Amino acid sequence: MDAAPKKFIPTPFQYHEELTLTIQNLTNEGRGIGRFNNWAVMVPFVVPGETVRVRIFRNHKNYSEADLIEVLDPSPHRIAPKCPLFGRCGGCQYQHLTYEEQLKWKRQQIRDCLERIGKIKAEVPPVVPSEKTYGYRTKLTPHFDRRGSQCPIGFLAVDQHRTIVDVPHCPIASDAINAALPDVRAQVQASSARNGTCLLREDRNGILTHCNAVGTASVQSLTLEFSAGSFFQNNPYILNALVTHLKTWLQQHPNIQFLLDAYCGTGVFGLTLASQVKQFIGIESDEKSIHLARRNLQLNAITNGDFIQGNANALFANVPFEADKTCLIMDPPRKGSCTDFLTQLLAFEPQAILYISCAPDTQARDLQILLQGSYILTHIQPFDMFPQTKHIECLAILEHR
Repeated sequence: MDAAPKKFIPTPFQYHEELTLTIQNLTNEGRGIGRFNNWAVMVPFVVPGETVRVRIFRNHKNYSEADLIEVLDPSPHRIAPKCPLFGRCGGCQYQHLTYEEQLKWKRQQIRDCLERIGKIKAEVPPVVPSEKTYGYRTKLTPHFDRRGSQCPIGFLAVDQHRTIVDVPHCPIASDAINAALPDVRAQVQASSARNGTCLLREDRNGILTHCNAVGTASVQSLTLEFSAGSFFQNNPYILNALVTHLKTWLQQHPNIQFLLDAYCGTGVFGLTLASQVKQFIGIESDEKSIHLARRNLQLNAITNGDFIQGNANALFANVPFEADKTCLIMDPPRKGSCTDFLTQLLAFEPQAILYISCAPDTQARDLQILLQGSYILTHIQPFDMFPQTKHIECLAILEHR
């Protein structure tokens, strides 16, 4: 048996001890869970129902982690991954699952997060699928780390914080990005930079490779500019479906006349929903994004809204709208919202809250706080913004009692 790392905890299993398990479930991190003598063991790249042979590499207080050695009894839902680097590159977790099975488990993971973290029991409808399941990503950020004569350019290896897997082609990236990738890789190899991160961002006119470059995208009937290095949704095929869903909900609630857009970025939601309300205000801390959000107002001749720069908490300092006629839409970063923002939101008491998140765990945590106020959860809808990966976008709608 191989020598264990210095910090390895030798119980309940020895380092590289091999076990045979039946996989029972998938976590929201995309790992399968099996049990050995009632002890949980987490394994990547497996499918529930499979019997597998695994090798232990880490023991924690209440579970262990293992590498997959062999699938002894494969699931009928297992397929061959399209990427030859799948299982080594840490970018994707689900290429070995049929797309229908990916959607099934992502739906279950939303339900699990709501119940386990938020203590919320809610009906979760089927996930809205992406029109494209490969070639959908319009942004790619490969890393590189030059060590001696080697300079891999790609993404972190599975369960590695320092090792980069060289990725000359990424199947989930758009065709335009993959066409531009060889030139970007050649530039890195020819440079003297020791390490860093590349940027390839597709826009309507081509590929942007500089963070400060301004890109242009079409969302519904609008033309929107964005900063290549700032946040902007990576899957245009599902973004339109999400916006249409929001528009439909607003059409069904004519009492909503005003919109507050927190964490607004370059204004995607405020701008696309502007025609549904009398007036809207967006707030964003990033100066570049706010500049472009204001420019997007002009580009699309939208006159019933404004954007302000500031921390989301400042949104409630002087709201000119009647709370019972106002809807707040929020799309915070993966870490979720802060207690200060949620407290102010509950004090303002808008008629409805549309909470969009790419992190079901922190969304469930925040929803638990909001539901302790004067709100009920009336609607949940997941959208598969990130096919082949563990990530999922989810819309939760809360309405005032």
